[in-house]
Amino acid sequence: MSNAPIEIEVRGLKKSFGDLSVLEGVDIEIHRHEVVALIGPSGSGKSTLLRCLNLLEMPDDGEVFWENQPVPYHMMNAAQMSRHRTRMGMVFQHFHLFPHRNALANVIEGPVHVLGTDAETAREKGRELLDQVGLADKHDAWPSQLSGGQKQRVAIARALAMNPQVLLLDEITSALDVEMIAGINDLLADIAARGMTMVVVTHDLAFARRLAARIYFLEDGRILESGPPADLLDNPQTTRLREFLQTYSSVPGTSQ
Repeated sequence: MSNAPIEIEVRGLKKSFGDLSVLEGVDIEIHRHEVVALIGPSGSGKSTLLRCLNLLEMPDDGEVFWENQPVPYHMMNAAQMSRHRTRMGMVFQHFHLFPHRNALANVIEGPVHVLGTDAETAREKGRELLDQVGLADKHDAWPSQLSGGQKQRVAIARALAMNPQVLLLDEITSALDVEMIAGINDLLADIAARGMTMVVVTHDLAFARRLAARIYFLEDGRILESGPPADLLDNPQTTRLREFLQTYSSVPGTSQ
């Protein structure tokens, strides 16, 4: 367990959509400068948990703490929720870039219109971030001119432009080919090495082993196991996790 202070803590989090219960009393801790991976079969609640952390989905019940202070999500107005979200940069599987804005304009949209950053200052920072994610020659490129991996790099730069304390990453390599995945994973490793707190929803167990300090395994909206990657992936304690790992290892082209 990390000695760093807890950045985000969740206790007893519940979320349903109509009659479908998606999260059934989830408890997690995310320490500062730590990478946490959420793994599990499709439909286990991983992405919903991530979206509840920044209130894109409103929890039905449970407690959320930010730096040991309660987040009163059930009493927050739109402006308060927006401020809460600025502390967390979120990157999605399908990029969600603005098609009518070039790469640089996509990156500076949030700083200018949400944070109120001066446009030239935002552009200077945006250029630096695009350079950092390997897109020094793509500042003026439109999304339609970019590959999937390049679009995802723009999305990562856009999230970092908001100066978040935490990055939330929702299956961001699942739509990419193997070569692009390797490049994005190397980029995330570099960002993590600079001290960024990250919560990663992933099916890439090799990436989780490489980067995560802790892994949470979810099944049917519950956390069945959690711990360091070596413990979880090499010595699973539940039958369900063993089955999941065996299924994963039988898929061609995958490894742990």
